[in-house]
Amino acid sequence: MLVARSVALFVVAALFEIGGAWLVWQGVREHRRWIWIGAGVIALGAYGFVATLQPDGDFGRILAAYGGVFVAGSIAWGMVADGYRPDRWDVTGALVCLAGMALIMYAPRDH
Repeated sequence: MLVARSVALFVVAALFEIGGAWLVWQGVREHRRWIWIGAGVIALGAYGFVATLQPDGDFGRILAAYGGVFVAGSIAWGMVADGYRPDRWDVTGALVCLAGMALIMYAPRDH
C-alpha cells in the first residue's frame, strides 16, 4: 500500500510541476495572459508541498527519484498538450528513468 501511495503522490507532483511549468511557458512564450503565469506559479508551489507527503523522509532520495517521473511525465504531457511525438529514444530514455526511480525508491534496503 505504501508503494501505491508513493506512486500516486509522484503522479500528482508531476501534474503540478509539469503543468505549472507549462502554464508559465504558455504565459511567457505563447503570449497568453498573466493569469496563466500566476496559475503556473501556484501549481509549482503545490508541487513542492505534494513532495513532502511522500512516506520516505529522505529529501535527496525523493527528489532524485522524482527526476525519473518528471522525465517520463514531461514526454507524456508534451504528447497530450502539444501534440509532441516522441521517437523510440525518447520512450527508451523515459523507461530507463522510470526504472531508475523504482530502484531509488523501492529497492529493498537494510535500515
